[in-house]
Amino acid sequence: MLVSDFDFTLPDELVAQSPAPRGTSRLLVLDRATGACFHDSIADLPAHLRAGDLLVVNNTRVFAARLLGRRVPSGGAVECLLIGRAGEPATGLWEALVHPGQKLKPGARVRFEGPAGALTAEILERRFFGRRTIRLWTESGGDVDALVDGLGHVPLPPYIKRADTPADRERYQTVYARARGSIAAPTAGLHFTTEFLDRLAAQGVERTEITLHVGYGTFKPVRAERVEDHTVDPEHYEIGEAAASAINRALDDHRRIIAVGTTTTRTLEDVALRTGGRIEPGAGTATLFIYPGHRFQVARGLLTNFHLPASSLLMLVSAFAGRERVLAAYREAVDRRYRFYSYGDAMLIE
Repeated sequence: MLVSDFDFTLPDELVAQSPAPRGTSRLLVLDRATGACFHDSIADLPAHLRAGDLLVVNNTRVFAARLLGRRVPSGGAVECLLIGRAGEPATGLWEALVHPGQKLKPGARVRFEGPAGALTAEILERRFFGRRTIRLWTESGGDVDALVDGLGHVPLPPYIKRADTPADRERYQTVYARARGSIAAPTAGLHFTTEFLDRLAAQGVERTEITLHVGYGTFKPVRAERVEDHTVDPEHYEIGEAAASAINRALDDHRRIIAVGTTTTRTLEDVALRTGGRIEPGAGTATLFIYPGHRFQVARGLLTNFHLPASSLLMLVSAFAGRERVLAAYREAVDRRYRFYSYGDAMLIE
């Protein structure tokens, strides 16, 4: 299977650079049995759900992972994106992308300062594709994570060509975000308001939460020519007892499980693949790469945004609804000027 089979033409102006108010985006509904497309609003999502459906959402919280600082002692500007811990929190070890990478060799130090305080980073090791292992610490003995949140910037995706603003700190989070640890939002959930979720609950639509911390791999380009040669980065997940019970009850009752986002889908299918189709509570690492040919064991519906051409996320969506039907729906979305990517419009596949 060729990666080029998942390519499509997307005009630059359709890449959403800022979000619409929550609950106002457009919604494309794709019937995966027939390929038929319907055009609606996310506000009318309840009309496409029914009592007994179970929504599974990802309650991860994005942290301010983009740090701007100065090299010590030269004072040269440095940008650092924290993309995952490289050890226990107490060690201060992180995997990071730094710029300018060529000048930041092992032993180099960078200082990040602001009203919240100061952090120092030391480059420990050069890794693949520009990544570095770094150690972060504060001379004052303060909490490093708290200082990262105070000094850092919202890590908006690379296709949003503007600086982050204070408004992004709230808007680039779901209203149910709780578990700090992601550098990218589970964007399908950005459309929901608390009032909207209450409306669904009153309709008899159940909801449960799991956690998957989204890493930089969500933006990782597929460099291979063949889909089967690509690998996705591992991501940490946690599923509580209540969530596992709710999902397993829905499976036993043959009720629809609607995964809100590709991150939720990947977590559920990764766990089910290793546990015989059941969801077991606990923590682990999701490594499953979903592409056409995957047999879904949990998800029966998928709410998602529109994804990058030839991306692993588009391959997951194509696995769920069929490549030709998904690409046809994407062409229709382009023709009708839907807004794409993280701050864009939504798609429901049922």
